Amino acid sequence: MRDLPRRIMEHASTLQEGTPLCPRALLHMGNRTAVDQALSRLARSGELMRIFQGVYLRPIKTRFGIRAPRLEAVLASLSDLWGEIIVPSGGAAANFLGLTPQNPIRPVYFTSGPNRELRFGKLIVELRHASRSQLTAPHTKAGDIIRALLWLGPEEVEDHLEKLWLTLSRKDLDELATARSTMPSWMAESVSIRLTNA
Repeated sequence: MRDLPRRIMEHASTLQEGTPLCPRALLHMGNRTAVDQALSRLARSGELMRIFQGVYLRPIKTRFGIRAPRLEAVLASLSDLWGEIIVPSGGAAANFLGLTPQNPIRPVYFTSGPNRELRFGKLIVELRHASRSQLTAPHTKAGDIIRALLWLGPEEVEDHLEKLWLTLSRKDLDELATARSTMPSWMAESVSIRLTNA
């Protein structure tokens, strides 16, 4: 089993950026204890990153040095692995849409799964369990708008919808219309009035 770490790294080198390595997927290379020990050794040496219990990543080597995989690629892979929705928090969505200059100090994402903390070296990414309304229309502009407005609150919904409305495509409008049943009444009413007049 001495060559197990080498075989794991050879396998890791064939994976796309951000694809997690988990012990269960490596059991064809050795028994669970040996795989766990090899992964721990590779993480201690810096050849792999351990971001969560039983979840490892291959760092990306560039001409400027070694960096963590792109966060969005990792979260997309974890979403598939865990069978969960993972989306940016309302504050992050509001910042992305240009509705606030504030940017969370610690990246926070909403998930349909349990609360977790992912560690990318010194960077800690928080996955926070969220309600159905916070997870509506994942990975769409409409979903980002809903999360941003939930974060901003009812007092600001009209002003911000006015800013955003002219930037929306027909697809965005259709997705907002479909999502009205998951919105609080103050948001659904404002969206419905604008959709009626669109």
